[in-house]
Amino acid sequence: MRGCLVLLRNMLIPIILAVILLGILGAGALVIIGRSTPHLNPVDAFGLRLTLALRSGDLEKPSGSDPAPICFSVDQGDTAGIIAGKLSGQGFDLDGDLFRAYVRYFNIDSSLQAGTFLLNRTLTIPQIAQKLTNSGADSVTFRVLEGWRSEEIAAVIDSTPNLTFRGADFLALVGVGATSQPGFIGEFATRAGIPAGKPLEGFLFPDTYALPTCGTASDLVVRMLQNFELRVTAQMRTDASSANMTLYEAVTLASIVQREAVLDEERPLIASVYLNRYRNSTSAIPDPNIPRTLDADPTIQYALGNTRSPGTWWAPLSQADYRGVVSPYNTYLNPGLPPTPIANPGLASIQGAIYPQQSAFIYFRACPGEGGRHRFSTNFAEHNNACG
Repeated sequence: MRGCLVLLRNMLIPIILAVILLGILGAGALVIIGRSTPHLNPVDAFGLRLTLALRSGDLEKPSGSDPAPICFSVDQGDTAGIIAGKLSGQGFDLDGDLFRAYVRYFNIDSSLQAGTFLLNRTLTIPQIAQKLTNSGADSVTFRVLEGWRSEEIAAVIDSTPNLTFRGADFLALVGVGATSQPGFIGEFATRAGIPAGKPLEGFLFPDTYALPTCGTASDLVVRMLQNFELRVTAQMRTDASSANMTLYEAVTLASIVQREAVLDEERPLIASVYLNRYRNSTSAIPDPNIPRTLDADPTIQYALGNTRSPGTWWAPLSQADYRGVVSPYNTYLNPGLPPTPIANPGLASIQGAIYPQQSAFIYFRACPGEGGRHRFSTNFAEHNNACG
């Protein structure tokens, strides 16, 4: 009987010690010990399993206390050891050997991706490792609406969380002097025929953009300009030239059409009204029955900016504004197109400017209750009575 008790005791002691050890190591050790590791040979698997089990507490410890976001880059070909060194170099308090052991044991080292990641020092080693397997997770999506001016885009940038650049950085790239920018931006300005010293207004193509959280203002501007080149085809540019318009003139006209039109099907017709006036203003013998100025309200709104109403860049106009706002952009006072585009038009407006509907209309107006639809007239009397 005594021999049985001794045998039972000898069997129970290791079991009890193992339970106590697991309790000390925590639940993480159970996960590690129970993990299948077909990618490792048994000896390596055992060694890594033991290391991680004994140090499960360190795996659960944050790599610091600072929650501030950090842009962390992984280059193509970086090993787990190189990544661990980079993390330490950026102030992450972690054991590089433990990081390497963790990613190797869980076969994460084969899934680590190159890219830029948004990390913070409150993350644990397992959390960092998982984030480094998805370079597309840290992105920000925001939408640029058709007809917005650059300042409105900048405001969206400032209201979008997690971006590492501000609206002022964006405006510094797209404002006056953009044509002298080095690299893609300056090269685009040359290809697009943007005059020296002019901003990129009009060419910042409206769309929904997904940016890396750690992307720069230059990344955004380049994507918008690349989008413009993709949408505005070489054939469209050729056709604009055939119609005696430079691309810059076509985009300037399109920006006005964008601010005036509500319905896409009216954009070519609205463009025709402005072109009829514009061509009359440049004619050697202008027709006295056709205005020689564009008389486009949005150009005055552009000149006013947000000086009248800080909440909008497109403030309502008073009757006095048509003659009272002295600016090169006031197309009631100055013949021809404004000095630059006044907004960033969508594709339908650009197509309307390049392919206008042929018409004799020289006036249009929106009537109440018609959903933004316009009535077009060939003379001033018709225009005055267009809404009844």
